Amino acid sequence: MELYEAMRLRRSIRDFSDEAIPEETLTKIVASAYTAPANDHFRDWHYIVITDRELMKAAVNGVPKDLTEKSVDEMTFISDPVQKESYRVAVPKQYRMLTDAAAVIIPLMKKKTDILNPGSLSDLNCYASVWCSIENVWLAATSEGYGCNLRIPLNDEEKIARDVLGFPEEYMIPCFIGIGRPAKDAVKTVQLEVDLDKMIHWQKF
Repeated sequence: MELYEAMRLRRSIRDFSDEAIPEETLTKIVASAYTAPANDHFRDWHYIVITDRELMKAAVNGVPKDLTEKSVDEMTFISDPVQKESYRVAVPKQYRMLTDAAAVIIPLMKKKTDILNPGSLSDLNCYASVWCSIENVWLAATSEGYGCNLRIPLNDEEKIARDVLGFPEEYMIPCFIGIGRPAKDAVKTVQLEVDLDKMIHWQKF
């Protein structure tokens, strides 16, 4: 698939078929992470790829399983109707979208600074870099005909995953990624239209 087509077609997918992904294809998709730019050139990210169903469930066991559309109605920061509808699709599926996926991919980044309490914007360089690698994974998955979703860990979700998977304390999880072949009836939320003439500025704002 051509790059611009992959970018255009990329959507968050939370409903999957039962189709497995060949190991060589998963390797190819995850390997694309290491073509991303890195702030320090080391690209010392690790990726854990889980295809064992029981291990997937154990690793993401901290993700809430009882969220509903009512949970979205209680999120007072949402006002835009398109955004609210997107949340209504996404929020109740936070656990299932991972455990129903063909694989869960977990990026790991080394804690080089306290990114939750940065002293300057430069302290976030390592975090920005790993997200560049994650975007590569998403686009590679799309180009192979697969879909992805992500969940940023909250509360004790990272600790539970660390206890199950055994990765060192000096690494943190920026997100969980569910990947698989989209179900035929997979819900694809409406994207907000962007007026490029208003958002892209030439020479000055």
